[in-house]
Amino acid sequence: MLQGKKIIVGVCGGIAAYKSAFLIRLLKKQGAEVQVLMTASAHSFITPLTLSTLSSKPVLTDFQKDSSGQWNNHVELGLWADLMIIAPATASTLSKMAHGQSDNLLITTYLSARCPVFVAPAMDLDMYQHPTTNNSLSILGSHAVNIIDAEEGELASGLEGKGRMAEPEHIVKAITDFLNPDSILSGKKILVTAGPTFEPIDPVRFVGNYSSGKMGLEIALEAQKLGAKVTLVIGPNSLNLKQFAGDIVLCTNSKSMFEACNAVFKEQDIAIFAAAVADYAPSKVANQKIKKNSDTYSLEMSKTIDIAKTLGQKKSGKQFTVGFALETEKEIEHAQAKLDRKNLDMIVLNSLNDQGAGFQKDTNQITIIDRQNNIQKFELKSKNQVALDILHEIEKRI
Repeated sequence: MLQGKKIIVGVCGGIAAYKSAFLIRLLKKQGAEVQVLMTASAHSFITPLTLSTLSSKPVLTDFQKDSSGQWNNHVELGLWADLMIIAPATASTLSKMAHGQSDNLLITTYLSARCPVFVAPAMDLDMYQHPTTNNSLSILGSHAVNIIDAEEGELASGLEGKGRMAEPEHIVKAITDFLNPDSILSGKKILVTAGPTFEPIDPVRFVGNYSSGKMGLEIALEAQKLGAKVTLVIGPNSLNLKQFAGDIVLCTNSKSMFEACNAVFKEQDIAIFAAAVADYAPSKVANQKIKKNSDTYSLEMSKTIDIAKTLGQKKSGKQFTVGFALETEKEIEHAQAKLDRKNLDMIVLNSLNDQGAGFQKDTNQITIIDRQNNIQKFELKSKNQVALDILHEIEKRI
C-alpha cells in the first residue's frame, strides 16, 4: 500500500520511542522508503543503530554530517518526503512545532516540509491533559498537521489513562488510509508516456531534447499507488525504473514510441502523453558515421508522427486523453490550440519562464486547462506532488 512512498519518521525522547522500531518495520513491509530523524534526547531511549538497521538508512540527528563540514540539508529532506510522521511526539516537540522553535534538525525539517505531516503524541496522563499541550495540538491542527490521538491504557508512570502513543499498526493504517483513499482510478488502465526521443542522424549521433522522464515516471508511480493498471512507455533515460511495478516498454525514437502506444491504446481508459517527443527527425539516416569534412553541414528534417494527435483522433467516447505543452511564449494560447488540435480532454502546461519548472528538475509548476476552458494554476511543487494534482484533476473529470 505504501510502495515507493518516501516517509520521514521523527523520533523524540520518550519511553514510547521503543515503539518506533515496530513502526519503521511495518512501514518498510508496506514498501515505504524510510528516513529516521531523532532528537538528541531520543538516543537515551533507543539507539540510532537499531533504527538505522531497520530503516536501511543512517539515522540523522545533527545538522553536521561529520568533521568535514558537510551538513544534513533539512530543506532537501523536506522536499524529499511524501509524508512525515513524528512518533512519539513529546510535549516539548509539539510546543516547538506549534511555535516554530527550530533548534534541532527534526523541527527545521518539519518547517521545510511540503508534504503532509502527522504526529502521534505520547506522554503521561496529566501532561497530555494540560492546557499547554492542548493548545499546541490545537495550533498544529490549524496548520493542517494530522494528529493521531493518544490511546488509553497503562502508562509508564503506573497511571491508567490517555497518553499512550497509538499502536504502530494504528499509525500505519492512518497513513495508508490518508495516502490511498478510495480512488475512481482504481482498476483503470492508464497509458503514460515519458522521457525524450532520440532521432538518429547516423550510427553515433541523434537529435534529442533535455527531457529526463521524471514527470512521466512520477505520474505512473502515483497512478499505480491509486490502484490503476499502468503501462509506461518511456524513451532513453537514466531513472530508477525498478520502483515501478507495472508494464514498461522502452523506446528510442518517435517511431518506436508511437508503435508501442498504438499497440495498447485501444484497451486503455486513460492516456497521459507526458513524453517530450521530437517534432522533427532526420529525413535520411546515414549508415556510417558522418565525417567532419566541411565547415558547415545541412540536415534535412521531416515531421515525426504526432502520437497524441494521431491517437486522439481515433479514441472512443469513453477514453480520456491528457497532453503536455512546454511553452516559452503565449503559453495559454498555444496550450489551448494544442488541446483542440489533438482532441485532448485536458492539457498540462509548463512554462520555461517559471523558476523551478522544465526539464531535468525535481520540481514543476503547472497550469491545467480542460475542454470547457477551465484554467487552474498550481504553485511550484515536487514532481510527485504535481503528479498527484494531475491525477486528481483527471478524477474530477471522469
